[in-house]
Amino acid sequence: MRLANGRLDGHEQLWWVTEQGLLRVSYVAVLRGQGDSEWTMERYLADQDNARDLLQSWAEWARNNGVVTDRLPDEMLAPVTQPGKILCVGLNYRPHARESHMEIPKDPVLFNKYCNAVVGSEYVVHPPADAQQMDYEAELVVIMGRRAVKIAESDALRYVAGYCNGNDLSARDLQFRTSQWLLGKAADGFGPMGPYLVTPDEIRDPNQLEIVCRRNGVEVQHSNTRHMIFSCAYLISYISRYMTLEPGDAIFTGTPEGVVLGHPESERQWLTAGETVSVSIEGLGELITPIGNWKE
Repeated sequence: MRLANGRLDGHEQLWWVTEQGLLRVSYVAVLRGQGDSEWTMERYLADQDNARDLLQSWAEWARNNGVVTDRLPDEMLAPVTQPGKILCVGLNYRPHARESHMEIPKDPVLFNKYCNAVVGSEYVVHPPADAQQMDYEAELVVIMGRRAVKIAESDALRYVAGYCNGNDLSARDLQFRTSQWLLGKAADGFGPMGPYLVTPDEIRDPNQLEIVCRRNGVEVQHSNTRHMIFSCAYLISYISRYMTLEPGDAIFTGTPEGVVLGHPESERQWLTAGETVSVSIEGLGELITPIGNWKE
C-alpha cells in the first residue's frame, strides 16, 4: 500500500494513493460500517499488523466497487509529522565520505533532527538568516512500525512500517561552526519527507533501490541503496541496542555522493531562494522541496 498523510478541516487524516488518485480511508470505513473514528497515520502505526490487513482488504473492496474519494486533503503532510525520534546516519556511502574528506566510518555515525524539521512534499523551506551554505542530501527514510529493543539484524525489517523519500537539508556553515553537526541539520524545515509511505510488501529489498536527486530538474545525485555501508537492517539492529525504537520513529539512512559540499571549494554553488530540489527513490514517488527566501 501507499499511504498519504494530509490535513482536512484542521485535522490529520489518512488516504490511500491509488491509480485513480487519493482515497480517504475514513470514508471507506464508513461505507464498510466501521466508521467509529477517523483514520490517521498514528492510528495505523499503533496497531500496524492488524491495521495493515484491514486496510488492504478495504482498499481491494473499494477498487472492486469503483469507490472514489469524498474529499481531498486541504494540505499534504509528511507521512509522520510527530516522530518520537528522528535519527540520521552520516557518511553511509563511501563515495560521499570521500568527497567530504572524512574517514570511512567503522560504525554508524548518528545524529538527530527534531519534529520542527519535519515537512511534507511541496512545503517551501525558509532557511535561517545566517545559513549561507545550503545543501541537499537525498536519502531513503525508514519509518518504524513496531517497538524494537535489541533486535537481530535478520529480524530487523519485520519491524518496519514503510519507506519514504527524505532530504537531509544541511546548512554547511552552521554544521561545521562547532564539532557538533546539530545546528546545521535541525533547523525548521530541514527534514522533508514524503510524498507518502510505501509499505514493505511493495519494496522487495530496501537495499536495492535507485536514488536520484535533481536540482531545478538537473540530476545532481544518482546512486543505489546497495552502496550503503550499513544496510537498513543493520542500522535498525544497531540503533535498537542502545535506544528503544517506537512506531513512527524515522531513520534517515544517509546520502550518496553529489552534494554541493563534495565539489571543489571554488565550484560550490549553494542553494538559493527560488530553487527546487527533488528526491526520487525507486517505488517511492517524488519528494519536492522548494527553497524560499531566507528568514529575516
